[in-house]
Amino acid sequence: MPDIAYDRERDLVSSSDVNGTAVCNRAGKHVGTIDQLMIDKHSGQVFYAIMTFGGFLGFGEEEFLIPWTALHYDKGAHGFMTDVLPAQLEAAPQRPDNWHQDREYEKRLHDLYQTRYWL
Repeated sequence: MPDIAYDRERDLVSSSDVNGTAVCNRAGKHVGTIDQLMIDKHSGQVFYAIMTFGGFLGFGEEEFLIPWTALHYDKGAHGFMTDVLPAQLEAAPQRPDNWHQDREYEKRLHDLYQTRYWL
């Protein structure tokens, strides 16, 4: 069996490098910015990105919870891409204070963004 070198730098990224990263749509247009990641403390998996969309110079921006699986890293663009549409953001359910304990909210969110809900 050949010895395969594992390039950790290529496959891993620091959360501090992801926070503040611009997200583009498939046409390459900037659509939002990753503000923070929500990581499951038991599995270590990233489940959500809290992203800001819209606004100008920080005014009028809105925060949205986006399933991590709705984002894709594009090696060629050296950044994250999404197919999330403005209409989906407008239809997003209001995030309750206890959203992380509200399975129905999470199910509605995944249905909206057409991503797989794992629970």
